[in-house]
Amino acid sequence: MSSCWVIYNGSLTSDKFEDQARLIKEAAERAGIQALIKKNYEVMMDLTSSIENPPSFVVFLDKDILLARYLKNKGIRIFNDPEVIETCDNKANQYIQLAKHQIPMPKTIIAPKVYPAFTIRDSGYYEKVLESLSLPMIIKEGRGSFGMKVYLIETEEDFYEKVEELRGIDYVFQQFIATSKGRDVRVNIVGGKIVAAMYRHSETDFRANITNGGTAEVVTLTAAQEKIAIQAAAAVGAEFAGVDLLFGENETPLVCEVNAAAHIRNILNVTGINVADAMIQYILEEIQ
Repeated sequence: MSSCWVIYNGSLTSDKFEDQARLIKEAAERAGIQALIKKNYEVMMDLTSSIENPPSFVVFLDKDILLARYLKNKGIRIFNDPEVIETCDNKANQYIQLAKHQIPMPKTIIAPKVYPAFTIRDSGYYEKVLESLSLPMIIKEGRGSFGMKVYLIETEEDFYEKVEELRGIDYVFQQFIATSKGRDVRVNIVGGKIVAAMYRHSETDFRANITNGGTAEVVTLTAAQEKIAIQAAAAVGAEFAGVDLLFGENETPLVCEVNAAAHIRNILNVTGINVADAMIQYILEEIQ
């Protein structure tokens, strides 16, 4: 009998992370797989010892890249691969990869590395960013989930305050897509195929995330949305992905970001489609 571990971060207190793991575990068990949920710290990364009773594969729902690499080096198949998780975990790195594959997205400028004790305020660099993108614009930290650490910058005062605050942190400057304010589309992809999608919208926030108060409904994707979502997942190498699409001019789709460990509870509640079942079926086909 095949066996799997479903790993999530044990230091997080929100129930949504354990719930995500439980959905995967239940899907695995429906497929006849022996499944265990493990918090990341429950797997000891002892580099001098072998893993006792290793699983056939791991569904990795965490951003503990070191643990994912440790398990991969022990010969265990990881979904998604650690390299994919790392690429998607840092949005600046992700956008570089998306741009390499010419994926349509808002105009994006990667902020240069500035050490915390120093500043480039008087270099003229930030003035060039303002001239290139104009206000309002988005400043987005490299690492953040559920729409957190994404800032709508509307004044120069706020702009300079934020860039000084973010010294030492990876982040990007990004064009604000006014035509998509408070609305986007989440597309869940498994193995290069679209499994489910939902339209998200908010009347109170420029972000459409349900966590931030947005609501969602079933959506029928356009051919352009389908094509770009699949291309975006492929560009970062993701076998499982939640691709967020914005609405550009004339509703032209733009990639907002690709999530390598996209939560699937909300899309299940909205569409009735359990993405976990598709994930497990794909894995079984891959490891046979």
